[in-house]
Amino acid sequence: MALLTNIHVRFWLFSLGLGLIIWVLQQVFPAIIHPKIWEILIFLVLFFFFIQLLNSFLLKMLPDSFFQISVLAMVLRLIGSLVFIGVEVWPGMENIILFIADFFVIFLFYLVFDIYAFLSNLRPISK
Repeated sequence: MALLTNIHVRFWLFSLGLGLIIWVLQQVFPAIIHPKIWEILIFLVLFFFFIQLLNSFLLKMLPDSFFQISVLAMVLRLIGSLVFIGVEVWPGMENIILFIADFFVIFLFYLVFDIYAFLSNLRPISK
């Protein structure tokens, strides 16, 4: 049970659950899932995991700079996401709106996970 308290294990379990939900939705409602949904999911999983590792590393190195590190993580997420969308959409893609909508929904799921992880760790941070 101690393994489930690790934020990285919880992140990968969350990603696995989200992938399962996407697969079920792709089978049941294929019209609302873009064909490049797996590229979106893989990008967001790896990108958010990298940002999470960077965030925890910087918090250990500079514990007094919590606000600056949080803002840096937010800016990196925004810029990285915009670059990914731009690179994917630039060559010309069908259903651009569906692609962006699917990206936005998955992005929001990971953002909610990050907010939950942040709120659940407020007590240890304040000590």
